[in-house]
Amino acid sequence: MKDLDAKVIYSKTGSTELAANLFRATQAEEKLKRDNIKSKEIANKTHLKVGKKVRQTIKELGGTMPEDLSTPQKSVLKIEKEQKKLESRDDD
Repeated sequence: MKDLDAKVIYSKTGSTELAANLFRATQAEEKLKRDNIKSKEIANKTHLKVGKKVRQTIKELGGTMPEDLSTPQKSVLKIEKEQKKLESRDDD
């Protein structure tokens, strides 16, 4: 269920927000490896700290904060569903 929730969230996210989130996730992962962090509590704090730095950088560069970005009119999931419908009609 967790993977489906993530897919639904990401399907409604624009490329800028996806890129910021991917950058945060990869940088947090690298820091966890580099600092040999094993504790779940410290890992969560590390993710939060990296996330704050990414947000700070976006703000300093004059970028739009993720929560202020527009949401696409249609989700990726909806577009994929419509595309499959069209393709199935073409096969008939």
